[in-house]
Amino acid sequence: MRTARFTLDPAFTIGEVNPRLFGSFVEHLGRCVYTGIFEPDHPTADEAGLRQDVLDLVRELGVTTIRYPGGNFVSGYKWEDSVGPVDARPRRLDLAWRSTETNRFGLSEYIAFLRKVGPQAEPMMALNLGTRGVAEALELQEYANHPSGTALSDLRVEHGDKDPFGIRLWCLGNEMDGPWQTGHKTAEEYGRVAAETARAMRQIDPDVELVACGSSGQSMETFAAWEATVLEETYDLVDHISLHAYYEPLDGDVDSFLASAVDMESFIENVVATCDHVGARLKSKKRIDLSFDEWNVWYLSRTQAQVSALDWPEAPRLLEDNYSVTDAVVFGSLLIALLRHADRVTVACLAQLVNVIAPIMTEPGGPAWRQTTFFPFSQASRYGRGEVLDVRVDSPTYETRKYGAADLLHATAVRAEDGTVTVFAVNRSRTRALPLEVALSGLRLTEVVEHSALADDDPDARNTLAEPERVTPHPVDGTTLENGRLGAVLEPLSWNVIRLA
Repeated sequence: MRTARFTLDPAFTIGEVNPRLFGSFVEHLGRCVYTGIFEPDHPTADEAGLRQDVLDLVRELGVTTIRYPGGNFVSGYKWEDSVGPVDARPRRLDLAWRSTETNRFGLSEYIAFLRKVGPQAEPMMALNLGTRGVAEALELQEYANHPSGTALSDLRVEHGDKDPFGIRLWCLGNEMDGPWQTGHKTAEEYGRVAAETARAMRQIDPDVELVACGSSGQSMETFAAWEATVLEETYDLVDHISLHAYYEPLDGDVDSFLASAVDMESFIENVVATCDHVGARLKSKKRIDLSFDEWNVWYLSRTQAQVSALDWPEAPRLLEDNYSVTDAVVFGSLLIALLRHADRVTVACLAQLVNVIAPIMTEPGGPAWRQTTFFPFSQASRYGRGEVLDVRVDSPTYETRKYGAADLLHATAVRAEDGTVTVFAVNRSRTRALPLEVALSGLRLTEVVEHSALADDDPDARNTLAEPERVTPHPVDGTTLENGRLGAVLEPLSWNVIRLA
């Protein structure tokens, strides 16, 4: 096969990686919360009911910002239900997932969970702008963030949380363009309530960071027009606009599935263009950044039948996709797409964290383990901090039904503060190894510290309760760095991390 090539030069960069790019998402959906992060009767549970085996894996995964409590769930959410004495909290029907919510885990427990994950775990709170509005958003903000001396801040203190929660990053609703959303609105209706909410929240705290709802996907009929209309109302009041995207192989089309990042990059670039067009029209010097606050591989076509069959159970097994090597390679490619747009994507949330389309799985009363997708995320979070270098590949291509000709190589590179460089690369070929050559210009790099790959002779191999370590990254031999040129061979259908010093 023809060699794939690109050049790295510190003079040509994309931008600095915001740590929030490695965020995740906890929604009251399925077993993400109950028997996921929270299981008081589990052998590893701490005094707060948090599974310590899960906490260890969350820390290892390297997540930063964690979005909560939804998702579709938030559009029926009454925050008051989730605070105060647990035995006095009401049980509610969750229309989004046809489940019963007990509220045993609520706002205070979420903040306590973040604090135990570590100082890097920042709250990202979603507001209900579906069935509620400005008044309820302000009440939640006061309860969560005001120190004391008002009815709601003193109520928080009475509930046992003397210190404010310090939530700076807020989502103004969730997927409000989606007909499936409780309280679905037109762009004009949503833009108005989002602007009113943002304006009022800034009266309490001018420094809050706010995310307006963008389209729920590039395939939405209202895509781009929705963003433009919403931003016309909110441009000077918000900091980010959201993007959501999920990918799965449809009709057995694995080749198109492997090129899913082509769509993700197009989505990002089209939203950037729309934001900048509105800014130009408004003659504003402000820049709107992107919050890609839901993304993943998700076998969505299976979901509707699962949900419609439910009869209001507590924490049912929902959306528990078990990921293969193929899924992990696509997942890694989506991470590369986010890094390649780090100049504008400043928040991203892998949806979700535990059990529900998640990198971490648990068994009630039993073990927790890593899915195949755990590894690309943990490696990117660990080694993808710094400045993204501009990577323009010269790659052999292959034909896809959905995207036409796509590069076999998908890659990016990040230069850390100490001058070391990590190359993240995917070979989309299912059958052939891909030779790679990288010219290093102006980079004082002399050795290959590590080349690891996630690949397997069986592209359907996966980690399960019975075989929790069936798939893990393995070292790759033969990668060289000589005379300013990196030489490597990328295994078929592989996610690769090459560290240079």
